[in-house]
Amino acid sequence: MNAKQRALRNRTREQRTARRALKATATGTPQTARTHLVAAGIDDHTAKRYAGAFSRGTTPTATGDTVVKLRGRRTKRVTVKLYDRATFAARLSAYRPKDLTAARQFEQAAHSLAA
Repeated sequence: MNAKQRALRNRTREQRTARRALKATATGTPQTARTHLVAAGIDDHTAKRYAGAFSRGTTPTATGDTVVKLRGRRTKRVTVKLYDRATFAARLSAYRPKDLTAARQFEQAAHSLAA
C-alpha cells in the first residue's frame, strides 16, 4: 500500500468515526466523553487520549456497561460514564489540556459548541 492509499484510508476512517459520533450525539441520549469530543470536532486520537482526564472530576449523567477485549479471546465488562450535552458543554468550556496544540483544539470546539 502506498502513501496515497494510506492517506485515503485514514481520512475515510476519520470521517466515518466523526459521522458515527455526530449521529450518536444527535439522538439526545447520554454519550461517553470520547464520543462527545469527536462530535465536537476533535480528532479521534486526541479524543481518546484526553477523554479520561476530561471526565475526571465530573459527575456523570448516567452510567452504562460495555465490553472490552483483553488478550486472546477474553473479554471484560466495564462501567463507563455517560454525559448529556449540557454537562459536556459545561466541562468543555472549563477544561484545557497542557499541550498547546490540544488546548487550541479544545478551545475551538468549546467556541463552536457554544455558538
